[in-house]
Amino acid sequence: MTSNARLIYTGCMNRGHKLSARDRRFFELVSRATFCNPFSDRRTELDLRIADCSPATPYEERIDRVIANVAEEVRKLERADRADLRFYRGEDRYVVQNAFLFDVYHRVSDRLDELILREIASGHERRPLPFARDTLATLTGRGFSVPEAHRFFAMFYQVRRAFYFINHGLVGASPSMKQLRLHLWDDIFTHDIRWYEKYLWNRMEDFSTLLLGETGTGKGTAAAAIGRSGFIPYDVGKGCFTESFTQNFISINLSQYPEALIESELFGHRKGAFTGAIEHHQGIFARCSAHGSIFLDEIGDVSIPVQVKLLQVLQDRTFSPVGSHEKLRFNGRVIAATNKPLDDLRRRGLFRDDLFYRLCSDMIVVPPLRQRLGEDPAELDVMVAHVIRRIVGEASRELAVMVREAIGANLGAHYAWPGNVRELEQAVRGILLTSRYHGDRGVAATAPEAELISGIRDGVLTAHELVASYCALLYDRFGTYEEVARRTGLDRRTVKKHVQERRGAERAC
Repeated sequence: MTSNARLIYTGCMNRGHKLSARDRRFFELVSRATFCNPFSDRRTELDLRIADCSPATPYEERIDRVIANVAEEVRKLERADRADLRFYRGEDRYVVQNAFLFDVYHRVSDRLDELILREIASGHERRPLPFARDTLATLTGRGFSVPEAHRFFAMFYQVRRAFYFINHGLVGASPSMKQLRLHLWDDIFTHDIRWYEKYLWNRMEDFSTLLLGETGTGKGTAAAAIGRSGFIPYDVGKGCFTESFTQNFISINLSQYPEALIESELFGHRKGAFTGAIEHHQGIFARCSAHGSIFLDEIGDVSIPVQVKLLQVLQDRTFSPVGSHEKLRFNGRVIAATNKPLDDLRRRGLFRDDLFYRLCSDMIVVPPLRQRLGEDPAELDVMVAHVIRRIVGEASRELAVMVREAIGANLGAHYAWPGNVRELEQAVRGILLTSRYHGDRGVAATAPEAELISGIRDGVLTAHELVASYCALLYDRFGTYEEVARRTGLDRRTVKKHVQERRGAERAC
């Protein structure tokens, strides 16, 4: 740059550019959309305004128009030599920055999707990113510092992974599934991604998540969506991210190990620590990377001694292998799940309160399939099509129609699906093999569910008994008084009173 050009450039930066009122309104919309939960109604509203289209416009067309309109407004700044953050001040700088991020992110989103699929196919192998250099150059050319460009590029990939795993892994249009997707996004990026980007992007190991719900509802899928969507830095020297997301999410089902082996699987052991320990063994806490997550499934099944050691990991971030006094550090994030009512376990002294409070930074309830179908019967069609696509590798309308007809003929419209999504998956496989599935008739309804259904059918319940039975049913399903209170609109103490009253009546019988 010549001396005169440098003086002109510096003078422009000192004076700063101001957006026109029209441009400011547009970029403010884009700025809000950039940091809005993509699964929220608010994001839909913003997209409709940015795209300038009607709610009847198909989703894909609407998104294409959003991307095209933002790109065109950024091109206008480029043609006017104003596509540089250093030209702007105050609120103008903020909204232009977010529009630049939105534009660059969507330029590379397809290639990031390809990277996700390649990493899934190749396992733990890190993949090179030929487009990274140009993307980083675009960001720095628009006024971002080099560290900012690296961080935002890594966040682009994080956002893309989160959207991919939430959107593709947890399908369904019922209100409870929409709420689940919304909640999972907030669990990854907080309720306001602006604060995440400013303060928390490298601090999420301090936040644990507890997933609640019945067996087979998809808690593992929800955990994987969180665990595979953590921030992973970009390694400029090697031209790839520092690790693969397929490597940094580690899952363990605690109920499948005998008591004597759980500690070894969690914390590892040293050679000779016990009979049969013929070599060193690395537990999952040692294998988890600094940017990784551990999923502790069936946390409600572990003994008090193991709970104490898990509490130490969560409090001090340190642990020792069995047979060793060496202190190792754990830097990852913990996600836990259970299908058991934790309030009941805590009251009986089977689950420590202090561990519960360390795990419950966020509690997410994964809804049972019968609830989802009760809210939206058409969800069964969506689920069947999703399962078939996973089994055969492509969508097949004729297979979906055949399976739905078999379900209707064999199970009827009101089958409760006691095995939830896991049962539905096996039902689809069974129908593909034999053309029929007769359901799990051996699972009896729970006492509160049976009484509630019978009482409603016969018209013999008082209002008090109806509410108490319903609270007990929800408590069995979701496991906490707080969740029952949220769903019923009652306060926690009233819910607890109803549940304990029903438990007393059941024991008396």
